[in-house]
Amino acid sequence: MNPPRLVIAAPASGHGKTTVATGLMAALHAAGLSVSGHKVGPDYIDPGYHTLATGRPGRNLDPVLCTEELIAPLFLHGTAGADIAVVEGVMGLYDGRGTTSYGSTAHIARLLRAPVLLVVDCAGQGRSVAALVRGFAAYDRRVNLAGVILNRVASARHEEIARDALAGVGITVFGVLGRDDSIGTPSRHLGLVPAVERQAAARHTVDRLAALVASRVDLDAVVALARTAGPLPGPAWSAPTAPAPRSPGAARPVVAIAGGAAFSFCYTENIELLAAAGADVVTVDPLRDEALPAGTRALVVGGGFPQVHASDLSANERLRAQVARLARAGAPVVAECAGVLYLARELDGRPMCGVLDAAGMMTARLTLGYRDATAAADSVLAPAGTHVRGHEFHRTTVVPAHSAEPAWLVDGQPAGFAQRAVHASYLHLHWAGYPRFAQRLVEAAA
Repeated sequence: MNPPRLVIAAPASGHGKTTVATGLMAALHAAGLSVSGHKVGPDYIDPGYHTLATGRPGRNLDPVLCTEELIAPLFLHGTAGADIAVVEGVMGLYDGRGTTSYGSTAHIARLLRAPVLLVVDCAGQGRSVAALVRGFAAYDRRVNLAGVILNRVASARHEEIARDALAGVGITVFGVLGRDDSIGTPSRHLGLVPAVERQAAARHTVDRLAALVASRVDLDAVVALARTAGPLPGPAWSAPTAPAPRSPGAARPVVAIAGGAAFSFCYTENIELLAAAGADVVTVDPLRDEALPAGTRALVVGGGFPQVHASDLSANERLRAQVARLARAGAPVVAECAGVLYLARELDGRPMCGVLDAAGMMTARLTLGYRDATAAADSVLAPAGTHVRGHEFHRTTVVPAHSAEPAWLVDGQPAGFAQRAVHASYLHLHWAGYPRFAQRLVEAAA
């Protein structure tokens, strides 16, 4: 199996990977191609812009969360029916977990046998760009660094200097973008503001990026490069099918997934796993919907920015009360990160669902990184002793009013909440690495 593909990387964060990758996806889509967008690592926000650019679900490729053996199968699953795939990297090309390159953009490029285009911010340098790119190309010859896209080039003369220097070291330039500070996406404490929170403005930004890339990047050359990617072994990943046990003729259990502007962080495969396990997966927007979907038997509340929308979430008293009743009735309720804040008694002083006797609040401290954890007790997700690898990314904290049963032991320390059928913690998990979690949840719902 050999879907055309390429990886967009950079020497470091801030060089313009998201600008180029999203613009390239949108430009190729506008040219009539079906484009599959992917993001290296645990980022939820960039895939939202990829979805806008391509009209297909944005997907993540993270060997730390899913193991490297699943990367090619997950990629093939995500690219089904696509003409081309564009993979946006993370941080610098060789930056991985800790002191290693594991989980880096280079690691993914090797696993996918995909050529790499390096986006280089040329501001403040001329011929030196060639030394920089040549060093990245030589650092690991297993990585096929096939060319560059130059960003923030100040003038025609600046472009001429950079092109001449790169030609001298045999590096192909696929495109040149000038300085345009008018095209940008607002940021917040965890990165870009999610597309779902600014849909009209985000759509406008993506359209402008598409036009910019189409006018300044050789799209035909990019497509030709993507077609040089080496073959990948099959088969593609598919969600294990295990219909939840129920009496003949009974409806599939309804599993509600929190969505909308406050809760936009959810891996696409998690939803696919729930459906394959026998659930009818229905989205509920806690900012807009005053009731859970009819027949809801379980609720999943993922990540996002509830602190930004705390007033509106608190004002939706009817839904908060329904969530609390669902949990009291013993239905499975699973929350990650922002979901914990919503289930808490209060968030920054505003009433929330009260499922957890705890208070959530913003802090100045950023908590960020992969975590190795062990299930502290049997839960709707995992048997006690199950080892997982997840990711934390937040500037909030949750303070329980009393000692609570933990969901996980992280580095031997208790973390999260596990009470009755409620499982809540800051740990983000990619369920493709643990497909049994979805099956256990749906079985409990049924």
